[in-house]
Formats: sequence, structure tokens, C-alpha cells
Amino acid sequence: MRPLKIGITCYPSVGGSGILATALGEELAQRGHEVHFISYERPFRLHAGAPRLHFHPVVINDYELFKYPDYTLPLSVKMAEVARDHALDVLHVHYAVPHATAAILARDMLPAGKRPRVVTTLHGTDTTLLGRDAGYGPAIRHALMQSDAVTAVSAWLRDETHRLLAVDRPIDVIHNFTSPRAPVRSREEVRRELSLRDSEAMIVHLSNLRPVKRVDLLLEAVARVQPREAFKLVILAGGEFAPFADQVRRLGIADRVIVRPKVFDVEDYLHAADLGLYSSESESFCLGILEAMWFGRPNVSTAVGGVPEVMIHGEHGVLVPCGDADGLARGVEALLRDPSKRETFGTAAQSRAREHFSADAIVPRYEALYRRVG
Repeated sequence: MRPLKIGITCYPSVGGSGILATALGEELAQRGHEVHFISYERPFRLHAGAPRLHFHPVVINDYELFKYPDYTLPLSVKMAEVARDHALDVLHVHYAVPHATAAILARDMLPAGKRPRVVTTLHGTDTTLLGRDAGYGPAIRHALMQSDAVTAVSAWLRDETHRLLAVDRPIDVIHNFTSPRAPVRSREEVRRELSLRDSEAMIVHLSNLRPVKRVDLLLEAVARVQPREAFKLVILAGGEFAPFADQVRRLGIADRVIVRPKVFDVEDYLHAADLGLYSSESESFCLGILEAMWFGRPNVSTAVGGVPEVMIHGEHGVLVPCGDADGLARGVEALLRDPSKRETFGTAAQSRAREHFSADAIVPRYEALYRRVG
């Protein structure tokens, strides 16, 4: 079969959707396809100069006529331009608005026979937050109904999309995957950088720190873990941590929390970690949990959204009810006290990640979808 020409649009900032889209593009290019990223910035983890990978920046003009700069129209024009000039087969957009809306407009700008298929992947917020907003919901539903195919990163998200947006069309569930790079630094080197003693476990949390991640609950849980000198929490932050600094001081855990903003080499930290900790009130999948599992690390998390599709309670870690800071703390304590259980959970977690959520397991499903809609 001939290689495909695929346009990908995602949010380039740190976050699960952009990380997934970037990894997908790189994997597709390695499989011989031609991939064109279209966005206002180069995606956070996209390497420059890789074969068959191209980046097309969208220029946003701040006209006085508009109270707020418009992105959707310049994005649609750039999508149409790239699709025309490179004969794209597919525009694969991550998030419905504004990306699917722009892709559908771009498709309609082109003459019949030159129009790429539009594949829209839902990652969560476009359904669970914007879908509830009367100012966005109808536009999201229209974008989904006009797409040639729609995917969701979990069965939970698929069901929520049907429920909240009354979308009466098939939605393919294609879970997230991870294809991490090999760590550059050793576990010992990373622990020295973080000034961790041999007796201290390293708990890791990766997120963009948006309100839905409930970082306040995360810190509250950490403050309840005993003994306090048994661990440090390392937050790989894709957002601004300053709003939580007062809470850290109030809880008296400043010596227990280390923040590393916008880390590129996350694999080094995951390799050095002992377990992951997540406190979200809503998650469509939680890529951070999967990334820790890949390195054989168990997780303690709230059992929300699609998280139970990623890890199973009692097999790969501990799941607790949403909002249960004490339950999170007790789950962490149980794993800190029992290194053998931590190792057993971690080994099982790694096996699950590599069997069900690897690039080899997931990317061919996207390739088959592209060819199906084409």
C-alpha cells in the first residue's frame, strides 16, 4: 500500500493531547508516511529535522477590528494551503474546537477531488467542559457530525460524548499510547540532581496543572502521608505552579515537593521514580499514568473517567474515589511500606502498558482508519 500524506493539528503546549499527537506523527513518519504538523507553534516534543516530518506555522494577525485575535480562520486557510500544496489524504485534528471546525472549513475551500478526509480525535475537555457550554456545544456537535471519522481515547469519553452532545454517529475508541525514548541519565544521576536520600522514595506527578487535575487535592494528600521523611513528590509541571505555592507553605511540605517546569526528558524522571500519584476529578485517559506504567512504576490515582481502562485496582496500583485525599495518602503509604508489592504492581503495570498501549498496538489502528475513510 502506498504511503499516506497526513496533516496533524494539535495544541502544541504541554498536555496529553499534544504529546499523543506528536508521538503519533513521529511514529507515522517512521512507518513511511509523510506527516505535516499545522499549528501556531512547533509542538513541545516534536524533533526538528526528522525524515518525512514537516511543520507549517500558522500566522495570527492582531487586527484592531477584532476585540480578540482570531485563530480558527487563519488555521483553516493554512490547512487548505498545506492540503492543496502537498496533496494531503487526511487532516487529523486533535480536539474538536477550533481544530475540527477549521479542518471542515479548509476541506470545503478545496475543489471536489482535492479534499482531504477529516479525522477528529476527542481528548476530553472538548466534550466534558466545552460540550456543556451553550456557546460551544452546538459547534462541537456540528464539527463531529461533519467529520469523516471521530475517535475517542477511551470508552468512557465515547459514552460521555454520546450523552452530553447527542452525537448519533459511531465513535471509534482508540486508546492513547506511549513510545518513550530511552533515558539519558541513570536513576542515580537524577536522584542526585533532586537531592534524594537513599531512604526517600520518589513520587512523580505529570500534568498541565489545570483545575481539573486537582493539584490542591494532590498536595493535601501528600501532606497526610506518613512518615513524611520517607518520600519526596516531584511535579513535572506543564503549567504555572505559582498559584499553589501558598498551599505548599501552609501545609508545611515545602521540603517534600520539588517542581520541574516543562521538562522535555520526562523519561529520565520516570526511570528514577518509585510510583506515580494522580488526583484528577476528571480524566479521559491520563497519559502520565501510562508513562509511569511503561517504566514499571505503579500508580495511586482517583478512579475517574477512563483511568480504570488504563490501570486496574489491585493489579497495577491503587484507585480511590474522586476527591478522597485520605484514600490517596493511604494508598501511597501502603506502597511505600511494602516494596515487594510495589515491585509486583510495577511489573504487571509494565506488561499491561507494553501489551495494550504501545505504538505497535495502537498506531496500526489509526493507519487502518485513515485508509477506511479514504
